[in-house]
Amino acid sequence: MHQPASQQERGWAEKFRDAFRGLKLGVHGQSSFFVHFFMGAMVIAAAVAMKVDSLTEWCLLILCITVVLTAEMFNSAIETLARAITDQHDPILGTALDIGSGAVLLASLGAAVVGLILFVNRLALLMAWW
Repeated sequence: MHQPASQQERGWAEKFRDAFRGLKLGVHGQSSFFVHFFMGAMVIAAAVAMKVDSLTEWCLLILCITVVLTAEMFNSAIETLARAITDQHDPILGTALDIGSGAVLLASLGAAVVGLILFVNRLALLMAWW
């Protein structure tokens, strides 16, 4: 049976176009995303300056940066949905927003711990502390 065009499955090109539009919307106008993106760039600069040469260390750093940015985008999506539902204070929406913010905080703290372990170890190697 033939379905109307509006009910047909979208093609891969459309899915990727929508995903890139979502990425653009998630990045633009989100000050928190910019802060996390800037910090990620600083982590990469520090890794280059400290001569990180291990593929595993690079993968960990990139993964941590990606997890934090992804958490921030999910949090922005929750905030956008909350605004679409109501502009009035709603305690249940407030709880959802707090949980989303908590997820970003948890991802950021986890990334900071990984970065601290990696960079302290790298600094110790460069300074011949061990």
